[in-house]
Amino acid sequence: MNQALKKALDGRELTPEEVLPLASARGADLHDLVRVADALRERHCGPVVTYVINRNINFTNVCIKKCAFCAFSRDHRTEEGYFLPREEIMRRVEEAVSLGATEVCLQAGLSPKLEGDFYVQLTRGVKERFPRLHLHAFSPEEVLYGAVRSRSSVRDYLCELKAAGLDTLPGTSAEILDQPMRERIAPGRITVEQWVEVIKTAHELGLRTTSTMMYGHLEEPRHWVAHLELLRSIQRETGGFTEFVPLSFVHQEAPMVRLLEGVRAGATGAEVLRLHALARLYLGPTFRNIQASWVKEGPRLAQVLLQAGCNDLGGTLINESISTSAGASFGQLVPPRELRRLIEDLGRIPAQRTTTYSLLEGGETPLDQVGDPEQRFGSYRQLVSSSQHRFVHPSRRA
Repeated sequence: MNQALKKALDGRELTPEEVLPLASARGADLHDLVRVADALRERHCGPVVTYVINRNINFTNVCIKKCAFCAFSRDHRTEEGYFLPREEIMRRVEEAVSLGATEVCLQAGLSPKLEGDFYVQLTRGVKERFPRLHLHAFSPEEVLYGAVRSRSSVRDYLCELKAAGLDTLPGTSAEILDQPMRERIAPGRITVEQWVEVIKTAHELGLRTTSTMMYGHLEEPRHWVAHLELLRSIQRETGGFTEFVPLSFVHQEAPMVRLLEGVRAGATGAEVLRLHALARLYLGPTFRNIQASWVKEGPRLAQVLLQAGCNDLGGTLINESISTSAGASFGQLVPPRELRRLIEDLGRIPAQRTTTYSLLEGGETPLDQVGDPEQRFGSYRQLVSSSQHRFVHPSRRA
């Protein structure tokens, strides 16, 4: 272990065999791992910690897939299924822009019989009305679904999305990039091979993406290492990832806690520290940006992770439905002022950024003046209990 830490400090890449023992570090070894990760963070990124002002719009929770880890999705026959009409999506985008957002992230379930060009038309509509807004949208699963529904290849569909104005893609739908594990937690989900195809094709077309990992459920340290190795190999080939975002499993409402044996109740605090530090060591300079998710970990632990290899606190989000529906209890909004306070409390330098990590001039924004976010923006609970945007199956529409 000490040899691996020294090798990382020397700026050399670690092999999977060298890094695997680090994935189980405890006690003083974990402390050493975290210290080395922080030293490498300082070397790669300096004292600056970034954040982006953005809004998530999860426009439907109706999904044809039955992923065991997902508490957000609903079957089209349930009363809690919703689908936001385009005018409501546009209203939310306009509200985000008025509050200082530079990015809007669109992701949702895969509703049945979706029109093949829906994602393309939605992209075009947003960009025509807000041409300067960065549109970060559609998971690899959604891209694949759009391609299938339009009877198009993944490449051609991504070309259409790019021509319509799509700027970047979320690297979600990754969970654990191990096919046997995916077949346990999400049978029928986009395969590892398909995920890699969408991501690499996007990079080839000039569409950069994030990358993620969901951990703290059934996976083992070897799965972490294999996942990171795959991301690192893609990054060497394409250079298209903007960041890596570990996402710990929120278990409270997840169906697989009841359906599968041996599911952990999310990651422990030590696991959270280990994975973020491990990512800094293993991904190294190929991934400059490692993000701490305050949505998953809460603002306090996210602040701690800034001393365990992370250099970014993610976005303000405004509406966060997916983690909230699974039982995350840290709210749907952290305003820029609070993110800056968390960063400055560590003696670091806060900086607002774009989605692709160009720095912006920060300061007070209208979002800092928002009071109760649930009262202002609503909540997932209110959305699924309301009949206002109830999903209607295409076969029953007039």
